[in-house]
Amino acid sequence: MNGAGHGPSAPLAGNTTEVPLVVDIDGTLIRSDLIIENFFTILANRPIAAIGVWRLPLRSKAWLKDYLADKADLDVATIPLNQPIVDFILQERAKGRAIYLASASNYRLVEALARHLGFIDGVFGSDESVNLSGEAKAERLCHQFGERGFDYIGNDWVDFPVWRRCRIAIATNASRRLVLRLKAERPDAVELPGARTGFKIYLKAMRIHQWLKNLLLFVPLLASHDLTVRSISDSLLAALAYGLAASSAYLLNDLLDLPNDRAHPTKRNRPLASGRLPLAQGALLVPLLLGVATACALVVSTGFLVILALYYLITLAYSLQLKRYMLIDVLTLAGLYTLRILAGSAAAERPSSAWLLGFSVFVFLCLALIKRYVELVGQLKTNKGNPKGRGYRLEDLSILSGLASASGYCSVLVLALYFNSPEVHVLYRNPTLLWLACPPLLYWISRLLLLAHRGELHDDPVVFAATDRSSLITGAIMMAVVLAAV
Repeated sequence: MNGAGHGPSAPLAGNTTEVPLVVDIDGTLIRSDLIIENFFTILANRPIAAIGVWRLPLRSKAWLKDYLADKADLDVATIPLNQPIVDFILQERAKGRAIYLASASNYRLVEALARHLGFIDGVFGSDESVNLSGEAKAERLCHQFGERGFDYIGNDWVDFPVWRRCRIAIATNASRRLVLRLKAERPDAVELPGARTGFKIYLKAMRIHQWLKNLLLFVPLLASHDLTVRSISDSLLAALAYGLAASSAYLLNDLLDLPNDRAHPTKRNRPLASGRLPLAQGALLVPLLLGVATACALVVSTGFLVILALYYLITLAYSLQLKRYMLIDVLTLAGLYTLRILAGSAAAERPSSAWLLGFSVFVFLCLALIKRYVELVGQLKTNKGNPKGRGYRLEDLSILSGLASASGYCSVLVLALYFNSPEVHVLYRNPTLLWLACPPLLYWISRLLLLAHRGELHDDPVVFAATDRSSLITGAIMMAVVLAAV
């Protein structure tokens, strides 16, 4: 198999009278984009090498693709395929047609994908000097097969030069506007069924359900017992800003963790990992959401903006490196949750007590440890061995369980000490009643630990708690106790 400057690696199969079928890759054969996959693979594993990309203005797009292909260690076997197109290709190959891949991606990646598939007769791809896209691709294919000497499947506007010169133009995963334009130029064009990215996919990729965690921003305001219209409105805007920034961080994390997510029993279904959300759109949403979040934060206060920026930087460090190290990852997660409380303090201009911050660190460290425990249980049940991209092993299950238990019970201890502090007598008329909040919290933490041990817990305990009936009832009881004590 060869690159752009050479002929295809194999002649047409047999003496078939059918013309060869040439297939584009990005967005057509695969539900991904190889150049974006390459970039984020390098950024995740070799951040310094990714800096070389900024030399792009001095070089060509072909050079960039060659640079990324050389620096990245991309496992093409994990990339999601467009199964209807694969089925169509196999049907055509069964008829005796030769199948070729023609992509603007670097030829080394195209060859690797062809070897993985096992039913490709030859490839065409970009090299360091030729970007095999648009007119260049059309010219290369016509030089090899002749005008109207091949059928071509593509999905994007850049494929029009090829569609104009092939025998049968075939489109898939294309916009309605593109298909109408194609059929106006080529009435005989064929449209194959493809996936559509619905609005719900964007919401799922943004993990809107995780915005429930932003309720923590309201804790300092509620704990102060001093609610005003201004403080409430600022807290609401702060929660929106935090949600948008968190969604941006989640998308960036998913882009950096594609190989590991695809190897995970549940994370492989995430929109970016599964290919249901195009990587280009996911990458575009990262700065877009962060920009809107920053604008909202500027309206709230400078202090809140500083904390939001700190949250994002720590999250970025977590995505790039910290999540790989045992214990550092869970301590970081606990710190990120606690930052939400500090952000709420800055937004509402209400101080957070040391008791509240101490309780937050311990309870969220407990939940982070349970999250890692659940992930290991999932790996154990599916016989997949130690998780990829994490610093934990299956033999760590017992120690993680012990650490989670200790941290969870320490959070209850901190809460009990707070109930006995002088501050409580200032804020509550019946502070003795607050002790009734300890048994429900002990029950909830113990129940989470038991469910995790049984393998019945969602891999994110915070989201589980927001949807689990027993957890909601426990929370309601604790809230009733607090209200009775006020």
